Amino acid sequence: MGGERFMGKVAPFVFKRRENGVDDVMIKILYCGMCHTDLHHINNDWGITMYPLVPGHEITGIITKVGSNVSKFKVGDKVGVGCLAASCLNCDFCKNSEENYCNQLQFTYNGIFWDGSITYGGYSQMLVADKRYVVHIPDNLPLDKAAPLLCAGITVFSPMKQHNMLQPGKKLGIVGLGGLGHIAVKFAKAFGLHVTVISTSPSKEKEAKERLGADDFLVSTDPKQMQASARSLDYIIDTVSAVHSLGPILELLKIRGALALVGAPDKPVELPSFPLIFGELTMNES
Repeated sequence: MGGERFMGKVAPFVFKRRENGVDDVMIKILYCGMCHTDLHHINNDWGITMYPLVPGHEITGIITKVGSNVSKFKVGDKVGVGCLAASCLNCDFCKNSEENYCNQLQFTYNGIFWDGSITYGGYSQMLVADKRYVVHIPDNLPLDKAAPLLCAGITVFSPMKQHNMLQPGKKLGIVGLGGLGHIAVKFAKAFGLHVTVISTSPSKEKEAKERLGADDFLVSTDPKQMQASARSLDYIIDTVSAVHSLGPILELLKIRGALALVGAPDKPVELPSFPLIFGELTMNES
């Protein structure tokens, strides 16, 4: 069923994968990260879920079989699979290795593969994936730590790279300290940025600073803290998936600052225009 709100019931489900084709690899799944998108799909929050559903798109494991046209992977390789399972292969995006922008892309689960079958995700024992959407995992990177990078990691790293945020010494604000937020902090600190975590939860300050290395922490519901930090940040990455107002967050940006939205609220967020106009701010969804 699809197109209607439905509270999914999580239960064991037995199914068969497609046969390993000439362009496919078969992967023994060892780890699969948990993404908030999985919850949205389980509960049909976006009205697009096709039940039965097998979530999971932060997949790591070991290749157990390769197709005859596969040359870049071999049995025993450590690999990962993210959100994509198929795309048109003919558009400019696909030809330029930017399949994620293809109008016909299909996801690792809740998608429709080229053969017409429904795709099932990584909350399972094995996966058959086209070689185009499989990546090598370095030997020095543990598979359990690599799994969240296949979605949460690329989700926050992509806007950092695309919008020139990876400049040592610049000030980056990260809204939310969940799955996306904590990885964003680690990336930003690794690239030498000054990091401020912005959260509604004061209890997360210790984790943000002591465990993850954030430099500052703002409680977004504290007007005094927010006002004191007005126009102090070069960039902000907003990872929050709940509906919230962007007004107070925009006020934290310096003139010509940039805000990237990477959370996926199921309802529109409030966006006041004056901070954008008078601050010459840039907003992006990545």
